[in-house]
Amino acid sequence: MTLDSRPARWLAGVATLALAGCASVPASDSAAARAAAATARAPAGVLATSSSVRQAAVTLAPASGSLVSGQLVLRPMGDGVHLSGEIGGLTRNSSHAIHIHENGDCSAADASSAGGHFNPTAAPHGKVGAGAHHAGDMDNIVANASGVAAVNVHAHGVVLGGGAGNDAIGRAVVVHAQRDDYRSQPSGDAGARVACGVIRAQD
Repeated sequence: MTLDSRPARWLAGVATLALAGCASVPASDSAAARAAAATARAPAGVLATSSSVRQAAVTLAPASGSLVSGQLVLRPMGDGVHLSGEIGGLTRNSSHAIHIHENGDCSAADASSAGGHFNPTAAPHGKVGAGAHHAGDMDNIVANASGVAAVNVHAHGVVLGGGAGNDAIGRAVVVHAQRDDYRSQPSGDAGARVACGVIRAQD
């Protein structure tokens, strides 16, 4: 081998190693890429009609000094997303509003960081299935004599995944101290936010 050929051979070896490194992406990087894609947002006004994520979950933590907490599962169903699960620590035999909120941020003590109701179509607040309403509007939940509510509610016009304007992944679910009256604007006069959790994809 001549001295002149050494640099060329050395460069070829470096290029081969670089290509090999690119071919194997660490699992953590791949997971980070999937998470980023799941929360990427399309331009405002772009709405989806179907979900790309099969299931999501919410862990509700207390807010506003309450003891309310729970676990919910979200699945695409019909024209929206269905929420099921159980929430405890509520006032006995009482009704409570539950909504999807705009921001996936429950850091404020009173959950005000979650922002207003999820409302990508700029509709007025209302009752699901009875005219115009926010995408995040859902039926009230009812606690039993032990202060536990079995959740079985539906959010119309919402999808899971894909990043469209009506994608609920990365948003928040908020439980309120009082029932939603479905009339008062913009939030149904539902009172303090007593629990909050961020919607996270599970697949």
